[in-house]
Amino acid sequence: MYPTALTQLARANPFSAPLFSLQRAEELQQTPAAGPAPRRLAAAATADDVSCAFGSNKYYAMCGFGGILSCGLTHTAVVPLDLVKCRLQVDPEKYKSIGNGFRLTVREDGARGLAKGWAPTFIGYSMQGLCKFGFYEVFKIFYSDLMGEENTYLWRTSLYLAASASAEFFADIALAPMEACKVRIQTKPGYANTLRECAPKMYAEEGVWAFYKGVVPLWMRQIPYTMMKFACFERTVELLYKYAVPKPRSECSKSEQLIVTFTAGYIAGVFCAIVSHPADSVVSVLNKESGSTATQVLKKLGPRGVWNGLVPRIIMIGTLTALQWFIYDSVKVYFRLPRPPPPEMPESLKKKLGLTE
Repeated sequence: MYPTALTQLARANPFSAPLFSLQRAEELQQTPAAGPAPRRLAAAATADDVSCAFGSNKYYAMCGFGGILSCGLTHTAVVPLDLVKCRLQVDPEKYKSIGNGFRLTVREDGARGLAKGWAPTFIGYSMQGLCKFGFYEVFKIFYSDLMGEENTYLWRTSLYLAASASAEFFADIALAPMEACKVRIQTKPGYANTLRECAPKMYAEEGVWAFYKGVVPLWMRQIPYTMMKFACFERTVELLYKYAVPKPRSECSKSEQLIVTFTAGYIAGVFCAIVSHPADSVVSVLNKESGSTATQVLKKLGPRGVWNGLVPRIIMIGTLTALQWFIYDSVKVYFRLPRPPPPEMPESLKKKLGLTE
């Protein structure tokens, strides 16, 4: 008899529906003497009309391409708001509010000044998106295969957190050089106006370290942000389909599914902004000032200073996250990639828990 405690735990689990169900892949045709066919974990969606197999190299490549579009385009689109946010963080005495920041920037640099840093933003966040979304799919499937289908169901939130943290570790290494250039251009007037001016100048002054000195605080900002972004999104999608959407996902049109994606993305983005904002403030000041360390910047800002610019960042990140998930899911729809639906508990686990005959 399966332990009663485990039965109670499964029934009381607040995360009662997994993101995807795992089921037996089609068994190879073979004679009884050959023994049982090997099993692998596969998404339930692979039976649909899709262009590639779930977990194939093409699947990973197209997910990476979706990440490039979702992160590169959205971050570039909000460069003006990002510029004002960074200036609020590094010079709160001069830039008092969002509106004041926009007015001062236009007055000093003209309307074109609001686009400062667009090139490193586009390049850097495209590379980050490639690694973030592409590696997330890789690690999610890899860890799921290690855990097995029952543990994947029971511990799926931990799976999302571990996969997203692993992916973001590499994504930030790809982002760090361009992030350093972007912040230097946006927050240090007169230093450089373009990426071609900024990168050689930073290298001449501080060497390669200039581009990677912010990688640790970047990890501090981005890893919690990405863990919240993916885990909160996955869980919110489940809850929306369970409690808010009046019909099963399989009966929803592609447009309706993308609306759910956008809504879940915005909700996740608000939480992401709050969780990661203190580290974001440290990164902004650190990349503006030469020779500073993360610890020195943190002491300088103090417990209140690290929250400067939170409101514009909530607006920016909420919108960004919603658009990123919308674009990413749209790429999957357009290229007919497998999109696993909200699943059910594996039959083997139901039997162990006494939930089925």
